[in-house]
Amino acid sequence: MSTTTASAAPTTTRPRSARWALGVLQVLLAAVYLFSALGKISLDPRVVEGFAMMGIGPGLTVTIGVIELAAAIGLLIPRLSGLAATGCVVLMIGAVISTLATLGGAMVPVPAVVLVGVAVVAWVRRHETVALVRNPRAALTR
Repeated sequence: MSTTTASAAPTTTRPRSARWALGVLQVLLAAVYLFSALGKISLDPRVVEGFAMMGIGPGLTVTIGVIELAAAIGLLIPRLSGLAATGCVVLMIGAVISTLATLGGAMVPVPAVVLVGVAVVAWVRRHETVALVRNPRAALTR
């Protein structure tokens, strides 16, 4: 349930178990993004080879890794987690499409499962994300 006031961001009341489940999901997703980012940023030969099969060079591989690292950090910062998850939805839609187009359907479940996870976080945190986008200064100083 959400309530809003003129000067404050929406507040949500969730059962404790739902808050814990959301927190655990965010930590798991952050771990996935962190481990994924490390292989890309360090240009692990297996990762580079996999991206080369998709027509992606080392520069874009590192760029994706940096974005994933930022996503991992953002998912762990409560005020930024919804915005980070929303960005991850876009990133993972691209991952699903590029995986399907280049590697076929057998590998699609990996990015698809992550996509579902970040979509859940983005949806649950949507009110906080809207408040952050509407008034970043107020949302970040609370």
